[in-house]
Amino acid sequence: MRQVDHIGIVGAGVMGVGIAYQAAVQGYDVRLFDVSDSALEKAIQQIASLVKRQIEKERLTHADGQAALTRIQTVKSLDELASCDFIIEAIVEDIGAKQSLFRKLDAISPENVVLATNTSAKSITEIASAASRPERVIGMHFFNPVHRMKLVEVVRGLQTTDWVVEQTVKLGREMGKETVRIQERPGFATSRISALVGNEAFYMLMEGVGSPEDIDQAVKLGLNYPMGPFELGDLVGWDTRLKVLQYLHETLGEKFRPCPLLVQYVKSGRLGRKTGQGVYRYDEQGRRVKEQQEFSIGR
Repeated sequence: MRQVDHIGIVGAGVMGVGIAYQAAVQGYDVRLFDVSDSALEKAIQQIASLVKRQIEKERLTHADGQAALTRIQTVKSLDELASCDFIIEAIVEDIGAKQSLFRKLDAISPENVVLATNTSAKSITEIASAASRPERVIGMHFFNPVHRMKLVEVVRGLQTTDWVVEQTVKLGREMGKETVRIQERPGFATSRISALVGNEAFYMLMEGVGSPEDIDQAVKLGLNYPMGPFELGDLVGWDTRLKVLQYLHETLGEKFRPCPLLVQYVKSGRLGRKTGQGVYRYDEQGRRVKEQQEFSIGR
């Protein structure tokens, strides 16, 4: 099994930042690529901020935090990932965009390098079809926030080989995560359940069952979830959640039909923390703003 020292990450959004941080903290050298220079600059700022918070909470020593920051290098060309030992894609949940990217990654990387996608629901087999060596493509589904969530779903496509699965499981564990091995189905194991919960919460909101705060609190305290469905959706982004639901609705049927109120939120630009407002409001630092007002549908 190939030794992994250098990890390439494509996509400097929320998940790419989280994966880069986790890999660097665990001792891996990271090369982070994005088509946007501003996204790369913002990513480094976010990682530095996270390191600072973890040091303040005494979850990292100052020396370990600074060492992690030195292990992360931003790059402006995919070609600069060619020497990486393992590459993880964390771009938008669009099958066409992922196929285009994997076609390029397949062309620049040695054949014994695993190409992993962080997709939360899309078909690994379909993504892999763009590569000349689809057998080395696999799903490596991290969860947000990466540094706190313990799980990585390792998802096998139709042609994924055993050594690729074993390499991915090994890397996941060395990055400090628990792993589960999942055979490819739409939504895998976790996204199917999470999508249903988040969608049903929006139906409950639309029907006036309760305020967002009360629904979140009920789920956390009554079902022992670490976050309520609205808190989680605001963190992940409702545009991302909607794309997953639309895909699951298309592939698995009516029970995944997106709630009309959720669709309205996305159309209005209320996507969550990244836009300053989702179900809740947030300040410029992404901290939730407490609102003193009566609950009403679509507030």
